[in-house]
Amino acid sequence: MRYLFPAILGICGIAVLVSLGTWQLRRLAWKEGMLADIDARIAAAPVAVPATPDPEADRYLPVEAEGELSGEGLRVLASIKQIGAVHRFITTLETYDGRVLLVDLGYRDMISADASFPQGAVKVTGNLHWPDETDGFTPAPDGELWFARDVPAMADALGAEPLLIVAREVRPGSTITPLPVSSEGIPNDHLGYAVTWFGLALVWLGMTLFLMWRIKRRTA
Repeated sequence: MRYLFPAILGICGIAVLVSLGTWQLRRLAWKEGMLADIDARIAAAPVAVPATPDPEADRYLPVEAEGELSGEGLRVLASIKQIGAVHRFITTLETYDGRVLLVDLGYRDMISADASFPQGAVKVTGNLHWPDETDGFTPAPDGELWFARDVPAMADALGAEPLLIVAREVRPGSTITPLPVSSEGIPNDHLGYAVTWFGLALVWLGMTLFLMWRIKRRTA
């Protein structure tokens, strides 16, 4: 009987920890499938911008649009690995069928003297996105300088539809460098979480065996 309580405690603890690790492995398989689907969607041939795009079904949808860049827009303070602080340039494209679309043209480094937005007729190829980068700590915009891509607020400020084309190519080209569109920025840490839970299960097993050994020593 003296081993009953530590044995029950040990079995229950190990079962919980192993179940959490197994759940993370299932999440890993789900996330890998989702990332593969996103990569396949990004690599697909571009289509015309849907009349009523869906923020979930059309996320990362490759699109093409032709029209006139307004020459005005908003800059977003951002950080890029191996480059540092940059400004992302968000502008509007008035298409030839009368739509006004938000376009993320890419970035310039902050020390660049040229802070102007390109203007004129272009053909934009990119991917639809609805980034949600704001939280309770995001500062309010300072004039045309923003601190996160808030698509609804930017669309309202620029009089555009609440969707964003992240440009992969703009023809003719501009001095703004497009950012690659990929799933690399989407976190996938489920394998590490699973290893952590399984490791804790082993630690719990060791603690249980040690406790039972101590009980045996004290009652011998």
